[in-house]
Amino acid sequence: MDTIEILKTLCAADGVSGDEYEACEAAAGLLREFTDDVETDKFGCVTAFIGDRADNKPVIMLEAHIDEIGFIVTYIDEKGFLKVGSCGGTDRRLYPAQTVTIHSGGGKLKGVVCTLPPHVHPDDDKALKTEDVSVDTGFSSREEAEKYISPGDRITIDAPLEALCGTRCTSKALDDRAGAAAIIHALGLIKDKPSMFNTQVILASMEEVGSRGAKTAAYRSDASLAIATDVSFAYTPDDKKEDCGEMGKGVMIGVSPVLDKALTNELKKIAADSKIPFQTEIMAASTGTDADVISVTNGGIPTALLSIPIKYMHTPVETVDIKDIEAVGELMARFILGGGKNV
Repeated sequence: MDTIEILKTLCAADGVSGDEYEACEAAAGLLREFTDDVETDKFGCVTAFIGDRADNKPVIMLEAHIDEIGFIVTYIDEKGFLKVGSCGGTDRRLYPAQTVTIHSGGGKLKGVVCTLPPHVHPDDDKALKTEDVSVDTGFSSREEAEKYISPGDRITIDAPLEALCGTRCTSKALDDRAGAAAIIHALGLIKDKPSMFNTQVILASMEEVGSRGAKTAAYRSDASLAIATDVSFAYTPDDKKEDCGEMGKGVMIGVSPVLDKALTNELKKIAADSKIPFQTEIMAASTGTDADVISVTNGGIPTALLSIPIKYMHTPVETVDIKDIEAVGELMARFILGGGKNV
């Protein structure tokens, strides 16, 4: 599968934080192209091992998170409308007039986020608060809705992956299915080639609610070092250039006090020597990604962060460039195939 097909498979599967089952199944199916040693643990993380556990090679962890932002049903009112809470940092400005899918024990049901027509809106300058959101299910009473929907069911906004001009595409859940796709691209590049590492893949649950899956999965890992991958801000005309990466300019190599300096410098050297396009992302404190918790788990795991520039993060129209995803995968692969010997 090429990268766009991998992304389609991953983004078509829903997996709001704490209910990642469908996304885990899609990811596990892709990982089984490279190894039979694939499992989903009791915390909802997908793990895979490529190599020979008995050969005593050092283990490198490649990590991304598999969950996505969304909503959780908190209440069903007497008219069958759903009230919701936010799972992760959803953008309140994008709530009204969205079509959504409710993931219930009765299957997948469609709904729409209620919105007042502009003709009668009392104040159209304010973003809708989460607690004021109502989802119209089509049911006309609580009793009807409760036959199919329960508080605690997750809700996702409908936004399938679409190709844009050139090598760019848009979808919900590209944060961080793009990172998962980069790891799968790397596995394709190292497949059946001699390597100085065994490779452990972790696609972690619940990053959007506090990196909970990365904490537990890293604790169970015997990795000697880790490369985490996530998305980071790409420049748009309404933002500051100094705060953003540039889409299409390659992998963003993170530099932060919480990241391992030697590993980071080796990745920059490999990228430069291999002519893999890259840019540096300077963070004065923590990274806000799973890399933060991986680096201090299980006695400490030296960790680097490779990020993919993304526009419109935490909206239904997240946008990435396939070339940037593949640059992350290529850099991981070159490190595994021998570039990491100096770390």
